[in-house]
Amino acid sequence: MTELMPQEVIENKIYMIRGHKVMLDSELARLYGVKTKNLNKAIRRNMERFPKDFMFQLTPGEFKSLRFQFGTSKEGRGGRRYLPLVFTEQGIAMLSSVLQSRRAIQVNIAIMRAFVKLKAILSTHKELAHKLDELERKIEKHDTEIRSIFEAIRQLMAPPPVKPRVITGFKPV
Repeated sequence: MTELMPQEVIENKIYMIRGHKVMLDSELARLYGVKTKNLNKAIRRNMERFPKDFMFQLTPGEFKSLRFQFGTSKEGRGGRRYLPLVFTEQGIAMLSSVLQSRRAIQVNIAIMRAFVKLKAILSTHKELAHKLDELERKIEKHDTEIRSIFEAIRQLMAPPPVKPRVITGFKPV
């Protein structure tokens, strides 16, 4: 199965929409080796398995912004007639219970591995960003300390202020 479906191919089909990592119904159908129409029929027959946090339909604006990423044809030129459904990681896992073929099981395993890999990459990036923030704060703190040291050195290097001389003694009349 891995020869048929490299991990990178699956990873490139995962999009971030509404704060969720999701895959399109058409991409999943292609991976499962079925028509999008048949995949969606199977889903409609089992809607109770797909709550809103497992699957949702894209808005026209979301679909339009994604069109350039996955290269579908324009409306009226043989493209989709309906807005696509997208599936979160849990929704994709639920698909294996709806599509009961060997290929569906193998595809689900490959997709779950891709999601796990993406989570690891994202957590690494979050840790790195956190460490960079900490380092930046330390540098800023050290920057102010270094500036105050330089200021103290400049004050020490400056000539002492000249005091006005007070003449003591007798004043001529």
